Amino acid sequence: MAEKQDESLAPIVTVQRQPDALRGQGAGHADDLSLPAMIAAETDAEAVACWLREYRRSLRTQQAYRREAERLLLWLADQGLALSAVRREHLDAFEAFLGDPRPPARWVGPSRPRQDARWRPFRGPLSPASRRQSLVILQGMFGWLVEAGWVRHNPFRLMRDKRRRLDNRQGRIERYLERPLWGWFWSWLHRPLEEGASQRRHFECERRRFTFGFAYLLAPRIGEMSAAKMADFTMREGRWWWHVTGKGDKTASIPVPPDMLILLKKWRSCLELSPEPAPDEPGPLLRALDGIRGLGDNRLYRLVRETFHEAAETLAREKGETARADVLRLRQATPHWLRHTALTHQAQAGVELRYLAETARHSRLDTTARYLHADDEEWHRQQSLHGLDQLSERAGRSRDRDADA
Repeated sequence: MAEKQDESLAPIVTVQRQPDALRGQGAGHADDLSLPAMIAAETDAEAVACWLREYRRSLRTQQAYRREAERLLLWLADQGLALSAVRREHLDAFEAFLGDPRPPARWVGPSRPRQDARWRPFRGPLSPASRRQSLVILQGMFGWLVEAGWVRHNPFRLMRDKRRRLDNRQGRIERYLERPLWGWFWSWLHRPLEEGASQRRHFECERRRFTFGFAYLLAPRIGEMSAAKMADFTMREGRWWWHVTGKGDKTASIPVPPDMLILLKKWRSCLELSPEPAPDEPGPLLRALDGIRGLGDNRLYRLVRETFHEAAETLAREKGETARADVLRLRQATPHWLRHTALTHQAQAGVELRYLAETARHSRLDTTARYLHADDEEWHRQQSLHGLDQLSERAGRSRDRDADA
C-alpha cells in the first residue's frame, strides 16, 4: 500500500513538469533542517504520502484527500513554493485558483488515467462548497504535518473568516429536492420513449431509472453505488437486506423496501438475469452498456449530472418562468443531493431518528438530525399567529370595549 501511495503522486511531476519543486531541491523539509521530522520523508510529496497512508483503511477517503493534496502541491510547484513556505496570504490566492484554475488547458480536462500525459487535476472550476471542503481537508493535512515536524506552523489556523467554516460544522441540510420536484423528476424518468428507440436507448433509460431509484430508496454514497455487487442483496428470515461497506470501512445491513426489490427485479430482467440475485452471484450491480462491466465513480457521476441537466432543460421548456427555481435546483444537483433527498424524505415520512441514523450510517445522532425539517412547518404555523392583521383586530376590539364602557 505504501508503494502505491508514493506512486499516486507521480502525476504531479509528469503532468506539470515541475520535478525540482517536488524533489526537495529548494522545497519541502530539505530547506529547514532545524525541524525534527518524525516521518521518513525527504520531499513534500513523500511527506504528503505519509499523511495519506494514515487513511489506508478508508480508500475512498484516501482518494478524495489525495486529490486535494495533489492540487495544492501542483499549485505550489507552479508558484515555486514549498509546504514550509506557505503563509496566510497564499491561502486566499489558492482558494481563488480553485474557483478559476488558469490557464484551463494546463489545469482542466476530462477524466483520464493518471498515467496519461493528458491527465489534469480539475474537471472544471470548484463550487464555493467544494472549495470550502478542500480547505477543510488541507487544514487537517497541515495539522498532521505540524505534528510530524515537517512544517513549523499551520497557516489555516490564521483564517478567521467564519464564512469558510473551516471546522466543518454544518447546519441543516438544504441541498436536496423537495417532494413535489422529486415527484415530477421521477415521473419524467418514466416517460415513454420515442417510437423506434434503439435497444441501447431502452437499456440506458432502464439503467437510469434503477440508478436514481436505488439512490432514493437506500441513500447510498456514489462510491457505494459504483462498488455495489449483486450478491450484496441477500435474504434473511424472509426479508431482503442490502450489505454495504461505506465511509471509514463501516459495514452495515440496510432493509430493502418493497419498491427497491421491484426495481431490482426489473433491472435484472433488463440484464437477462433471474429475478432475484443468488448469495454468491458475481458481477457489479450497476453496469456498462455491455451488461457486464461495472460503472466507475466518474462515469456514474456524469450519468447523474447529465440526467439532472436533461431534466432541467425539459422542465424549463415545458413550464418556463413558473418553474425557474426548480430548474435551478436541478441544474445545481449532484449525486450527493440524492442521498440528502433520500434521508430528508425518510425523515419527513416519519422514520425514527435511530433508524434514519442506521440507514445513513452516521456515528452521531446530531449528524442525522440535520435532515429533520419537521419543526419548520410547526415553527411557520406558530409564527403566523403573529402579524399585522391580528394587531389591527386586537386594536379594534379594544376600541369597541372602550366605547361600550
